[in-house]
Amino acid sequence: MAIDMREILDTLGNRGNLSEAQAAFAFQQLFEGLLTPAQAGALLMGLRAKGETALELACAAKAGLAKARLVRGLPTDKPILDIVGTGGDRTSSFNCSTAVSLYLAALGHRVVKHGNRAVSSSSGSADALEGLGLPLGTPPDRVADELDKQGFVFLFAPNYHPAFAHIAPVRREMGVRTLFNLMGPLLNPARPSHQLLGVGQAAFLPLMAETLALTAPDVQALVIHGSDGGSGGFDELTPFGLASGYEVRGGKASPLSLNPAEYGLAGFSAQDVRVADKAEALAAIKAVLTGRANAAMQAMTALNLGAALMLATGKPLADCMAEAKTAVADGAARRFAGE
Repeated sequence: MAIDMREILDTLGNRGNLSEAQAAFAFQQLFEGLLTPAQAGALLMGLRAKGETALELACAAKAGLAKARLVRGLPTDKPILDIVGTGGDRTSSFNCSTAVSLYLAALGHRVVKHGNRAVSSSSGSADALEGLGLPLGTPPDRVADELDKQGFVFLFAPNYHPAFAHIAPVRREMGVRTLFNLMGPLLNPARPSHQLLGVGQAAFLPLMAETLALTAPDVQALVIHGSDGGSGGFDELTPFGLASGYEVRGGKASPLSLNPAEYGLAGFSAQDVRVADKAEALAAIKAVLTGRANAAMQAMTALNLGAALMLATGKPLADCMAEAKTAVADGAARRFAGE
C-alpha cells in the first residue's frame, strides 16, 4: 500500500508513532523540499506533541545524511572523534567542546568536529574557531589532508547540509523546539568512529543514546548530561555535580554515572564558566587553550577531555583524567591560540 502524508499526519494527530516506512517516507519528502510549509510544520509539531521515538529520529538523521555532502576516504588506523552537544541548555558557558577538540588534536588524536554558529548560546563552535583564525570552509575532498596536517578539521554545517535550506523557513516561523534541535550531533558528514555527545536536557538522554545506536551501530560513544549544581544541566560534563548518561557500544546503550569529585574536579559554580558574548567567549577559550583560564573552566575542560581520552584510547578513566588535568594545566593546546 502506498504511503502518503495524509496518513502520516493522521497517525501523528492521533498520537501514534510512525512506522519505519512512514518515517523514512516523511523525512525523504521533507529533505527533498516536496512538503508544503503546512505539511512540514504539522509533521514536526505532531512528532513533538506525542514525543519523538528513537526510530523516528534515526530515520530523520538517515534522511539528512542521505542528502549531505559526505566526507570519504578518511584513515581508519586511529579513531576519529567528534566532541559535540545538542545545545539548548541556555547556560551561556564557554566553548568547552571546542576547547576539548583542540586539546585532543594537540595530544595527537584525530578530531573532525561538525558544528555551526551560535543559536541559543553566547558563541557557537564556528564563532569560536573563526575567532581563533581556524578555517571554516574546508571542502569534503580536503578534509583528509587537513586532518593529517593539523589533527583537527571543522565541518561547517551549512556547507555540508544544503538540503536543510528547505526546512529553515518553517523552523524559523515555528520558533519552538523540534526534533531538528536534537539532530545536529547525529549528522556529522565524516561519520566519526568515537563520539562524546552531550545532551542539554536529561529527559532526552535515552532518546539520543538509542538513536545513536540505531544510526551508527559501529560507533563508540558516551552520551552525557552534566549538572549545573541545581535543577538544570549542561550538554557537557561539569565540575558542579553528578553526571548521568549512557555508554553506546556495539549498537547497545548502557546507563552510566560519573562523579567529578572522584577525580578532584569538583566544588565550583556554574556562574564561573559563563561568558556574556562572543568577545568574552573568545577570550575564555584562548585562556583555556593556554592554561590560563579560571579553575572552573580548567576543571570542566579536563573532565570532558578525560572522558574523550578514555574513548580514544580505551585506558582507565582515572588515568585519562590525570592526563587531561596535566595537559590543561600545561596549556598543551596553545598552538591553536596562536602561541
